[in-house]
Amino acid sequence: MGFRAVIRVGGRAVTRPRVVDAVLVVAACGAVVPLLGAVSGPALTAVVALWVAAALTLSGWRARPVPVTAATVAADLAALPLFLSANVPPPLLAGLPATVALYGLGRYGSRRAAWSMGGAAVAAYFAAALALGHGNQIGVACQVVAAVVVGRLFRLRWRLRERRARQAAQDAVRAERRRIARELHDVVAHHITVINVLVGAGRTTMASDPAGAEEAFLTAERTGRAAMAEMRQLLRVLRADEADKADKADKVGEVGDADGTGPAGALDGRGAGAAQLGALVERAAAAGAPVALEVTGTAVPLPAAVDHAVYRVVQEALTNIRRHAPGARAGVRVAYLPGTVEVEVLDDGTARPEPEAGGGFGLSGMAERVALCGGVLHAGPRPGEGFRVYATIPVPEREEAGGRTGRSG
Repeated sequence: MGFRAVIRVGGRAVTRPRVVDAVLVVAACGAVVPLLGAVSGPALTAVVALWVAAALTLSGWRARPVPVTAATVAADLAALPLFLSANVPPPLLAGLPATVALYGLGRYGSRRAAWSMGGAAVAAYFAAALALGHGNQIGVACQVVAAVVVGRLFRLRWRLRERRARQAAQDAVRAERRRIARELHDVVAHHITVINVLVGAGRTTMASDPAGAEEAFLTAERTGRAAMAEMRQLLRVLRADEADKADKADKVGEVGDADGTGPAGALDGRGAGAAQLGALVERAAAAGAPVALEVTGTAVPLPAAVDHAVYRVVQEALTNIRRHAPGARAGVRVAYLPGTVEVEVLDDGTARPEPEAGGGFGLSGMAERVALCGGVLHAGPRPGEGFRVYATIPVPEREEAGGRTGRSG
């Protein structure tokens, strides 16, 4: 793993919500240290207990912003008379736990809860200052309002980013369907051309070589059936409503990557199939992602839709590894079994949460493509760490030349 990959992995670990919450709790507890020299006696014990209790409640500031804000503000207000009892001027501003909780109220709470709770906090600080005859009402009010406003601004920014990501994913869905339409054209053009040549050859040789003509007609018949099967599979995508809820957005849009492992890679989706997996793995390895490819069983010609699905599953899985677990080692396994092809992509990176149903264009796009071929795709975290993408797709058996009609001669 390179230095940059280590930095990226470390940065992702440090910015995890649980890590951030733990750091906030420790920092809030540590903020009581300057008070140790100013307060003594029973008041010191009470102030430290209140401060630490308020700091510990910050562990739930994301999930329960309203109760956490109420608890921290109450602890802040309860400490004020303790300072006066020890003949020590109380702090002029709200404490760190209350400030963090008020920001969380604006960031994760509803608009009504944020402003009503913020207003109640300002009123409570004003009332305490008037009752005790000591305080900085204007400063505390500005601090409370600023914390809530900053939280609301970050919430608005997050919503705008989510909306842009959803729109980008919807645009990617439409682009994918246009690409599938091009694939449909390629499939139809290829098969129709082959049928036309075979029928023409059979017609011209019918009198002189009946056996050869019959073979040509049989091959044209099989080609026509194969074309119809592939057309039905691809048309299911084209018939889908663009507003289908299954195409919900994820922050990961389907865009091309510089190393060619993205959905808009060097092959541009045309001619991409199981035969190109070796080149795909080589490009991913050249980009700094250690990938191993294993092919088991006897490789057989796959229908165009299945061939594309196998390639796309591996391609999207490697792209997700680069995005969510940079530097992780990956293994790609393709197994040709009787009537089935299996695709499995494993990595040993940091475990990611299992995707929600319908969420994420990349994974839902893979599942849709596999389902159109009659297969099933599973994606989720591995026990311990890492991620697993597994797909099984049925492969129709090809008919022999004389499967339906006996050969002459």
